[in-house]
Amino acid sequence: MTQLNQAPALEELVGLLDLEPIERNLFRGYHPAGRKHPLFGGQIIAQALMAAGHTVPETRIPHSLHGYFLLPGDPAVPALFKVERIRDGRSFTTRNVVVVQHGAAIFSMTVSFQQPESGLEHQVDMPDLVPPEDKKIRAYAGDGAFINWRHDHKRLRSDGPQPPEQNVWLKSNGELPDDPLLHTCLIVYESDNALLSTARLPHRGSYQRERLQGASLDHAMWFHAPVRADQWLLYAMDSPSASGARGFNRGTIFTADGKLVISAMQEGLMRLL
Repeated sequence: MTQLNQAPALEELVGLLDLEPIERNLFRGYHPAGRKHPLFGGQIIAQALMAAGHTVPETRIPHSLHGYFLLPGDPAVPALFKVERIRDGRSFTTRNVVVVQHGAAIFSMTVSFQQPESGLEHQVDMPDLVPPEDKKIRAYAGDGAFINWRHDHKRLRSDGPQPPEQNVWLKSNGELPDDPLLHTCLIVYESDNALLSTARLPHRGSYQRERLQGASLDHAMWFHAPVRADQWLLYAMDSPSASGARGFNRGTIFTADGKLVISAMQEGLMRLL
């Protein structure tokens, strides 16, 4: 097997997505070594998608998922991923996934897969932005699983109110094998990284961080075209609304040449304590 050049965190993440089969439709997933905080939501979504993907033919690709976070995940205990085979149709396959720890569901997701088809096409335009130059990235990349490059990062670091929008270039911090489901799961993982914070931008300076409780409540994604996680992708995010102690966020993911490949939506808790 070819040895891939990967940052340690990316190598660990790819390993975490290699779920342990226990029984038909039942898998065990593990967590980052040494993690003390509740589990990262993107990890659970990505592992749940991988579990569902193991129960469908390889020719069928995910086209949408809708998940709800129910309880914080315990990093000290492996998670069980229970897949229910809802429907196997001629064009679409539907799966439910429930993630269990300590005998209770911590996450629930429905995911739909489709046999690839051709048809009518259109898309919105990508923001007029280009990926960062390699020379800017070399010292910035670090050892995380993904490289993230924020446009207007100086403005976004200020403590004053900001427009509820941000643009982030991202790609995996290393090489990846040619596994379409793995690439999709990795982007699902990273999609939860900055989306929730978008709704907080207009409220900078009006609250104390330690007195704001935040958590992902639900997460939905639509996959419009195949995607590679090891090539630059633009994640354009905005937040149309915050109300009822919840922030609503949207994201669109484009390839560097402007093709819209993924759309995402998420609502998160924004509770003042």
